[in-house]
This record gives sequence, structure tokens and C-alpha cells, in this order.
Amino acid sequence: MRVALFVTCLVDQFRPATAEATVAVLEQAGCRVEYDPGQTCCGQPAFNAGIRQEAAPVCRRTIDRLARQLDDGCEVIVSPSGSCVSMFRHAVELLSTSGDDEGAETAARVAGASMELGSFLVRRLGVTDLGASWPGRVAWHDACHGLRELGIRDEPRRLLAAVAGLSLIESRTCDRCCGFGGTFSVDLPGVSTGMADDKIDELETLGIDAVVSGDASCLMQLEGRLDARGSRIRTLHLAEVLAAREPNRHPAPGATP
Repeated sequence: MRVALFVTCLVDQFRPATAEATVAVLEQAGCRVEYDPGQTCCGQPAFNAGIRQEAAPVCRRTIDRLARQLDDGCEVIVSPSGSCVSMFRHAVELLSTSGDDEGAETAARVAGASMELGSFLVRRLGVTDLGASWPGRVAWHDACHGLRELGIRDEPRRLLAAVAGLSLIESRTCDRCCGFGGTFSVDLPGVSTGMADDKIDELETLGIDAVVSGDASCLMQLEGRLDARGSRIRTLHLAEVLAAREPNRHPAPGATP
């Protein structure tokens, strides 16, 4: 299967190892990965901030580039981010209300072909065991957009359960927001920090080695607070765990497994 990879801004700028791991995982699953280096932002930051006039052209450019990849034969668009995949669905309404009917039609096509990484592996390919090995205890964090807008819950847990040596510990606050929320964390830093600390307070009691999630934004938020608190818990993207092959070493945060 030919797959168009949408890498996302945060992964590109702050966690490039996640992109490399995503490619490795998709290739392990038998996919041919194609990447357009001209892709940029999906427009979500401006959209979430209510600046729709500025969000629309940014979103349209990305939608058009991804649509070209579908025209060239890619069957699906995969992203290591539920929030960006969710944004493609919002793009239909965004471009339609901006008077861009052609763009809205293109957005609908792109949205229909887009899937978050874990969901794609389990729902589309029927794959749960990728031969990964990561010895340690981890807790899964349900990113808000993936859980609430895309309905992704069991898929990452099934993938992690198949990783050799890994023990998945369910946390009571697994589905509670980490407090990032894009510009929310900038506009209301006190509330944002409190929400992250609420989760970390529980994570610290679980004896885990890492907290794993499917969105770089959540990982950035949690990693910042974990570092500030001097915690030994590290943050890892789902792709980094699924790409891990060394049985006696924990990947360092942000490093290629």
C-alpha cells in the first residue's frame, strides 16, 4: 500500500525522531511511504485560536498538496497525530464558510483518506504485532482529539500489548486532558500547568518508566512538566515504542529507537 505521510509541524520541529520511527513502523507493516517535503501546517493553531481568516489559506495549501499525492496513487494519508487528522475534518467546514467550495470538496476527500497512525495499523491493516521490543512499564495517555473526535482508544493499547517486554499500566487520569490545548497553554499557563501536574501526580505513583501518547503536543506538555519536577519518567510517542528493537535499552526521549 502506498501511504502519504503527513508529518505535522511539531514532529518536524521538535520530535523528528517520531517521524523517522513512523516511517520505520509503516515500512515494517509493509507500506511504501511517500513524503512531500513541501507540506506545512494544517492550520490548526490559527483555527483553534479563532483566527479563521488566517487559518484557511494555510489549511488549503496543505490540503492541495496531500490531494496531489492521492492523485498520484497514494491510497491513504497517515499522520502520527490525531489532532491534525481531526483538523482535516474541520477543514471542510472551515473552507466552506470561507467561500472556498472547491477547497471544501478537496478537504472532504483528504479527510476521508486520512488516518492516525495507530488507527491505521489496527483498523485498516489489521496489524497489532510489529515485532517491537521495549522492556519496561508504561502508561498510555489518550490525546483529546484522538479519543474524543476520532474515537481512538483500544487501538494503541492493542499495539502496546503486543510489544515484547512491555507492561501497560492503566492510569486513572489516562483520558484527562494534559492541559496543552495549543494556544490554551499560552493564554492560561497556570491552568495548563495545573492540569499537567494533576496527571503527573498520579503517574508518579505507578512506578512507570515512560508515558506514551500519539500526539507530540501532549508529549511536549508532559515532558516539560516532568523535567521541571525532576521526574525519572520519560515521554515517548507510540511510533517510537513500536519501532524499538533493542531489548536491553530504553530509548531516550526524542531519540530514534
